[in-house]
Amino acid sequence: MEDASIVALYFRRSENALKESQKKYGGYCFAIANRVLYSKEDAEEVVNDTFLRSWQTIPPERPVSLGAFLGRIARNLSIDRLRRSGALKRKAQETALCLDELEEVVGTGEDLSSEGLAETLDAFLETLPEEPREIFMLRYWHVFSVREIARRTGKNEGAVRVSLHRTREKLREFLLEEGFDV
Repeated sequence: MEDASIVALYFRRSENALKESQKKYGGYCFAIANRVLYSKEDAEEVVNDTFLRSWQTIPPERPVSLGAFLGRIARNLSIDRLRRSGALKRKAQETALCLDELEEVVGTGEDLSSEGLAETLDAFLETLPEEPREIFMLRYWHVFSVREIARRTGKNEGAVRVSLHRTREKLREFLLEEGFDV
């Protein structure tokens, strides 16, 4: 079923919206949550919470890309759960490191989940060549370690770090141009 049809089901308050969302995006949301939490049980709970949150926010929200919308909810809920749990697992530390890296650019004054910032980040990502965009997304969306990114892209770890640093600097400049206080 197409995203627009599923969103229309939400607007009609049909429970089929949840069933169709789960069928189409359940695995995707689980993968995102599991990469952040590194726990199957916690990831399953986050997926359930993701669909509950989608039910609560659509309407009035009308996402253009339902997958991106649900993925963002799953990611934010996972990060919230991780922060609450205070877990010291390797993945938790990796996620905290990713957030720290981004906070250096975005600052603590901006809400990382704010809609204006999200739209600006999307616009920024569209300006990047494919390779730096992929590395940036693997690090800050999928929460891959530098080692995992290097393995996945065929680059060495130093090249990945340099790419991430340069992209964060470009992001800082982009945010300043867009009027964000960074």
